[in-house]
Amino acid sequence: MIAVKMPNIDESEVNRAALQAFFGITEDWKLTAEQQRVLLGQPPESTFFKLKKNRDGRLSIDQLDRISYLMGIHKALRIILGDIKEVERWIHAANDGEPFSGSSALDRMLAGKMEDLAAVRRYLDVERGG
Repeated sequence: MIAVKMPNIDESEVNRAALQAFFGITEDWKLTAEQQRVLLGQPPESTFFKLKKNRDGRLSIDQLDRISYLMGIHKALRIILGDIKEVERWIHAANDGEPFSGSSALDRMLAGKMEDLAAVRRYLDVERGG
C-alpha cells in the first residue's frame, strides 16, 4: 500500500470560500434571508446572520454538502441557460419536470432535505447530458 500525503487544507479558507459562493448564488437568485437559512440547513438566526455579515465562520459537513449541491445546480444552470437572469427566472418558475410536479425548483429545494437539493441537481445533470 502506498501512503498518499494529503496537502494541508485550511478549514477556515474552505468555509470562507463556501460562504462566498453560497451568498453569491443565493443573492443572484434573489432569495430572502429565510430562504437562505432553509437552504443552509436552518442554522440559528444569530449564527446565520453572523455568517452572512462576515462571510466567515465554521460550517458543518452537512452545510458544506448543501453548498456543494447549490454550486452544482448553479453551474449546471449557467451551462444550460447562460444568462444569470434566465437562471433566476428558471429557479422561481413552475416546472412540470419529474421532481417538481408543477412547483418551482426553488420550492423543491426549500422543502429543506438534502435529498431535495440532490433531486434538483440530478434533474439538471440529466438535462445537461451529464
